[in-house]
Amino acid sequence: MGEFTNRTVFITGGSRGIGHAIGLRLAKEGANIAIAAKTTEPHPKLPGTIYTAAEDMDKAGGKGLPLFVDIRDDEAVDNAIAKTVETFGGIDILINNASAISLTGTEQTPMKRYDLMHDINTRGTFMVSQKCIPHLRKGNNPHILNLSPPLNFDSRWFSPHVAYTMAKYGMSLCVLGMAEEFRKDAVAVNALWPRTVIATAAIKNMPGGEAFTDRARTPEVVSDAAYYILKRDGKECTGNYFIDDEVLKEEGVSDLLSYSVNPDVHPLPDFFI
Repeated sequence: MGEFTNRTVFITGGSRGIGHAIGLRLAKEGANIAIAAKTTEPHPKLPGTIYTAAEDMDKAGGKGLPLFVDIRDDEAVDNAIAKTVETFGGIDILINNASAISLTGTEQTPMKRYDLMHDINTRGTFMVSQKCIPHLRKGNNPHILNLSPPLNFDSRWFSPHVAYTMAKYGMSLCVLGMAEEFRKDAVAVNALWPRTVIATAAIKNMPGGEAFTDRARTPEVVSDAAYYILKRDGKECTGNYFIDDEVLKEEGVSDLLSYSVNPDVHPLPDFFI
């Protein structure tokens, strides 16, 4: 029996990257993994679909459930949550991972892109959390984990990409408020963010992304940190803004070089660290 056997995890944007890695880590411990994402057909530059991700969860030792979901669509989220509960009997963990990015200045950010980032990052996180809360209240050591940065209102985190920072900080503000709001229900709400750039397809496909990738860590550094957070007692562990390598060091993991894409170069710090 694994640490997460019979526990159900609902992950937004879990078909690839960090979301997929977290799902896989928990599936290895026996978890049921609901993959709520949009990719149903293979993309030439973005590997993975909801179906291949669900298969990966099965092969890892868990149970995968592919769910076609655009988290901007309230009804689609309702249906996905209902299907998850029908299939697995409830929801114990919510991972708000889905996110849109545009590292552009104010004048260079089209409003369509602004709306996309806020609809997915801030509104999506709030709405999916809202709809999962009734099920999490009945869950086994329930947790919400948002993939968002620690709150720091120094202007240097805003000036290069105001719209993106606002959208990501919206996710972090959900942690600030919901951790206290749902403390009485013993539903833990925390954030997790990487110390360094993470080698995902989204980063690689950004302009100049290839250069970032060689000086990045793998998604497993985040997924291992998530695993340790989600093991913790939610009654005691809530309202935190965790950094991945700090979590690992607390758990006695000292070999961080194993997470480096290229161990011979120093990894680049993330945008918000």
